[in-house]
Amino acid sequence: MELDLEMGFRSSFNFTPEGSYSVPRDLRQELERKGFEVAVHDLHHDGKLYEGRQQFSRKARRINEYLAEWGAVGFRSAYMLHKLDWLHELHIHYDASTFDTDPFEPQPEGRHTIFPFWVPAPANRPAVNGDARRGYVELPYTLPQDSTMFLLFGERTNQLWKDKVDWVARHGGMVLLTTHPDYMQLGPANSSNHAYSPELYREFLRWLSRKYAGSYWHALPREVTQFCQQNRLHGEATRAASA
Repeated sequence: MELDLEMGFRSSFNFTPEGSYSVPRDLRQELERKGFEVAVHDLHHDGKLYEGRQQFSRKARRINEYLAEWGAVGFRSAYMLHKLDWLHELHIHYDASTFDTDPFEPQPEGRHTIFPFWVPAPANRPAVNGDARRGYVELPYTLPQDSTMFLLFGERTNQLWKDKVDWVARHGGMVLLTTHPDYMQLGPANSSNHAYSPELYREFLRWLSRKYAGSYWHALPREVTQFCQQNRLHGEATRAASA
């Protein structure tokens, strides 16, 4: 949080509500006061969310409770596992469990898009809590994860991020980056291979803000989602008027 603030950015923090993780209310509230977003990251970080439909439905009810308690509108599965048609059971405005391309994930099939897209609910599915949106927005991440670059492949620079940003910018797409504060060496140095220098992230944000100053919209996931929803409804109204 402090690193983002230092560089003039705000992020969405995705927290796992149950298991060995601790998600203090004071921390969530501090993040929100400072302009960050809080979203729900699975239920347990164990990769078992989608093992069976009945089990998923039970967990979905618990996830919905946390969404309501936290005032969150976004979700991301552990390990980027995804069954997008099942997620209609969640009371979410967006999901962020997919990617444009990432062959190093457990479910390696990418969505092959650098844009948000709409995931419609089945026609026979009732609206949730009177919500007529009947679907949600999917936000695929479009830059390699920090853990893949720096820990798995041992990259020593952030040049891959910069190259991909330039490519996405040329095509007018969405830059969405997933980082893990627990993999950044934010505390005393140690001999672990499971941490990388936060300077790689800090310098990337500095480069991004300077090179593209005034030419991009820095938005939280919920703001991108709201924009997509409004444009979708506008498009439906326009088509209806034309008909």
